[in-house]
Amino acid sequence: KACQVRIPAVNKPGVLARVTAVLSREKISIRATAISSFGERGFFNLIVDDPVRAEKVLNRDGIAAELREVVAVLIPDQPGGLDRLAQFLAAEQVNIENAYGFVIESRVKAVFVLEVADPDRVLELLKKAKFEILSSQAIADIEPFHYMKY
Repeated sequence: KACQVRIPAVNKPGVLARVTAVLSREKISIRATAISSFGERGFFNLIVDDPVRAEKVLNRDGIAAELREVVAVLIPDQPGGLDRLAQFLAAEQVNIENAYGFVIESRVKAVFVLEVADPDRVLELLKKAKFEILSSQAIADIEPFHYMKY
């Protein structure tokens, strides 16, 4: 299983900087981020290399943070890679409550992170369908392959 850290936030300057300052000071690495806002409020979802410790230090510093179980699926980084997953989940009547993705090797591999109501059920469905699932540790250990020329 994988976990993300969810932080509800007021939509104003400096809120993200406060979170990143705590994580930086504690030597916690952010592996992926999704930031959403709805008017004056929103939330951050963070995949970090040590989610349990991140939740603890953020809460200790007065930043409301909670661990949320997510399903992280390895998909091909090519046309149709996400569609295969989306079509499968739709056919199984799985509602995606929150999601985001990131590429780990251009045109080869990507990760799609799903927040769903019943992660245990979704994990079982995905495993039976031969999708590759990543744990929190596997995500933390990802070393993106960069070969782009700048």
